[in-house]
Amino acid sequence: MTAQLSKKGEAWSARFSEPVSDLVKRYTASVFFDKRLAEVDILGSLAHAEMLAYQKIISADDYAAIQKGMSQIQGEIAGGKFEWLLDLEDVHLNIEKRLTELVGDAGKRLHTGRSRNDQVATDIRLYLRGAIDDISGLLRELRLALLDLAEQHADTILPGFTHMQVAQPITFGHHVLAYVEMFGRDAERMQDCRKRVNRLPLGAAALAGTTFPIDRERVAKTLGFDDVCRNSLDAVSDRDFAIEFCASAALVMTHVSRMSEELVIWMSPRIGFIDIADRFCTGSSIMPQKKNPDVPELARGKTGRVNGHLIALLTLMKGQPLAYNKDNQEDKEPLFDTVDTLTDTLRIFADMARGITVKPDAMRAAALQGYATATDLADYLVKKGLPFRDAHEAVAHAVRSCVDQGCDLSDLSLEQLRAFSPLIEDDIFQVLTLEGSVAARDHIGGTAPRQVRLAIQHLRQQLG
Repeated sequence: MTAQLSKKGEAWSARFSEPVSDLVKRYTASVFFDKRLAEVDILGSLAHAEMLAYQKIISADDYAAIQKGMSQIQGEIAGGKFEWLLDLEDVHLNIEKRLTELVGDAGKRLHTGRSRNDQVATDIRLYLRGAIDDISGLLRELRLALLDLAEQHADTILPGFTHMQVAQPITFGHHVLAYVEMFGRDAERMQDCRKRVNRLPLGAAALAGTTFPIDRERVAKTLGFDDVCRNSLDAVSDRDFAIEFCASAALVMTHVSRMSEELVIWMSPRIGFIDIADRFCTGSSIMPQKKNPDVPELARGKTGRVNGHLIALLTLMKGQPLAYNKDNQEDKEPLFDTVDTLTDTLRIFADMARGITVKPDAMRAAALQGYATATDLADYLVKKGLPFRDAHEAVAHAVRSCVDQGCDLSDLSLEQLRAFSPLIEDDIFQVLTLEGSVAARDHIGGTAPRQVRLAIQHLRQQLG
């Protein structure tokens, strides 16, 4: 039976002997956050109405009236003239009530063959599908910005670290490409998530389907869904797709946070590898010399916020029996905030990446510290025939000697180096240079400038 709205707007008012209290109305209402679903709610309703008319469940005149009324409502919402009422609880009842005011009984017939349960599930999927498309575009922009930065510094040398200790020389371009790879996996996850988002719940009605001769595939095609949800109980109660999106978003923010941490460290005057454009920084209210990297710092903090939303949704769903429960109203605010936070973060980071100034001299000076070419010396000895473990031990003695003398491996004379292995010859000094070290790693995935440029070329072709 088609739901009938009372004068107050409740779809169930005849069942109850007393009105809902004002406190309960405020506690249970969702209209002031789910009204952002208005556009997709109207889109889904129009597709549903078109199907009802095609199936002759409602008349062509009713369908035309619904179209006309929805067009006016869209204009009112866009113009900020639509009155959102707490008494009507959510976005769906607000729009339906206004439609009925405009077109009469045709508006009441719109809800034939559906429930708010499958309606809201459809709305969320339509909303999230659009959000994923936007986020995918922003991930692409961020990756392109990082590719530009990597290309500018394919030859710039800095120390690579493990355990935050100087490990081996790498190029800054190679380092930046690591984040391009991370965000590339994020883009893949978003597109994979989208496949499961893009399935139509509408037609499941409250939980068991409907007795009306509906055509779900027609609605799916109209709305651009790839398929329909195949079980009515699951269709209205499933929020896996929202959890999966939040998990993917948490990984994006984790990568943003890792990058942020490095930007903060690199910008510190004690390190001084980079500078970030002033528009992304703030000063101090008491210390006039300060330039604080607020955007990367705040992004680290917002990562915890997005992680929290993922846990909230997992917790929300863990104890729910089939099918729909009111608990599911709590899915929207975490989901909406995750979308907003991720969207804003990616947009600002793409811009910020283009505002990074690199300081090659500081990077090179740091790479000359910490015996970064020690592994190259060990590899050199292996190529001369010494077993790797013996080469490792010989170089360890050489490094210890340099520590005692306060010098670098490249500062030792050939005679001094030969004291650690007679296999060392005068070609060793080319091996011990920073340029020689990075150039020697000339294979796919290596840090050699040639490989960095080839990787950039490959990634640009992927991104189109």
